[in-house]
Amino acid sequence: MLRRHATAACATLTAVGALVLAGSPGAVAGEAPAPPSTPAATGTPGVDKPSPALLDAMQRDLGLTREQAETRLRNEAEAGTRAGRLRNTLGDRFAGAWVSGPVSATLTVATTDAADTAAIKAGGAEAKVVRHGLKRLEAAKAKLDKGSLRTKTADAPVWYVDLRTNSVTLEASEASAADVFLTATGVERDLVRVKSTTERPRPLAHDIRGGDAYYIGTSRCSVGFAVVSGTQQGFATAGHCGPAGAATLGHNKVAQGEFKASTFPGKDMAWVAANADWTATAQIKGQGDQNVEVAGSTEALVGASICRSGSTTGWHCGTVEQHDTSVSYLQGTVKGLTRTTVCAEPGDSGGPYISGTQAQGVTSGGSGNCKDGGTTFYQPVNPLLQEYGLTLKTNAPDPGETGKAGGTWAAGKVYQAGDQVTYDGVSYRCLQPHQAQPGLRPSETAGLWQRV
Repeated sequence: MLRRHATAACATLTAVGALVLAGSPGAVAGEAPAPPSTPAATGTPGVDKPSPALLDAMQRDLGLTREQAETRLRNEAEAGTRAGRLRNTLGDRFAGAWVSGPVSATLTVATTDAADTAAIKAGGAEAKVVRHGLKRLEAAKAKLDKGSLRTKTADAPVWYVDLRTNSVTLEASEASAADVFLTATGVERDLVRVKSTTERPRPLAHDIRGGDAYYIGTSRCSVGFAVVSGTQQGFATAGHCGPAGAATLGHNKVAQGEFKASTFPGKDMAWVAANADWTATAQIKGQGDQNVEVAGSTEALVGASICRSGSTTGWHCGTVEQHDTSVSYLQGTVKGLTRTTVCAEPGDSGGPYISGTQAQGVTSGGSGNCKDGGTTFYQPVNPLLQEYGLTLKTNAPDPGETGKAGGTWAAGKVYQAGDQVTYDGVSYRCLQPHQAQPGLRPSETAGLWQRV
């Protein structure tokens, strides 16, 4: 059996198309202003302190000015909170939310009931009435995920719930391959949109600060995010970079640690336990000598800006296209990835994706390159943290407990939108997926928790 970081996975990828970029700075003039800011935006940690390195990369790759990049990040933080509140209001009628426009000034929320339009507009979003609720589309995609275990998907390698088209999109190089896949799984055809593609995604392996190189034998990958497990320090990365027990060397070729756990295919997640010579930091390698600080792991909306650091190509930015995407690599299907317009190349595997100050995931695979553009997929970080019981290293100081708050909320736990907790005798409902940090209590983060 080939090792998961085999040489074949390290070959240069074939370009398949230009990177999809936001409009030029001049296009912003005609865009509607964002809804008035509310205190909710202040509940997203670090939104007012973006890294200069991240802003520089956003300007280069998204065609923005410095001011527009800062505005976009603020708008996206606020939109996430608005979307969370509306999702809780709509319940099963909710069909997704996304941001659009050069500075993400427009939030769209989809519903299956036209009667919700007024409530959506009152919540600061544009309303779109669609046929299928998000839960129904997610159930259809889950059938494809299950069916991929017994059906050849080499010619239909990518599928995801596309919020903008209100469909499950199946990307295939051959129409017959899509037909075979859909027939085998029994998914309702009216839920599926088949899209022609020439892409052949594969892991980017070839090639403790995020974005730094590390080595597994003769192969190279990139550090994702620093994590801790009790007193053990280490980092999150891609599962295809190495199996459990594999030894690693750091960027300086000094002994670093070993893979404590690794999953690939199915998922593309792993973490490396570092030896005592290495110290985990809440930093990602930026441009030049600059570093980017990680403040949390609030999940970005579809359409949001996102940037990636890797040991081959450094900093590059793009947008989130779809969450919960399934990709069929030659080694097998990986579920639950996020699809982006960010470019990447071999050796960038495992490296961190970040939106503003919020950790998003680790590089899995893709197609294209950073000269001509491409598509990449990342393994979301919150499921990785939850799977292995890890805590993300952030720059937020632990303020310590004040009084006897009590309740079911717990730092270190990963929460999903809609989850309900109690804290200090008050009930709260989660607005955006994130890992709870000691300094992000429900009573202090209106952007993450809604009092009920």
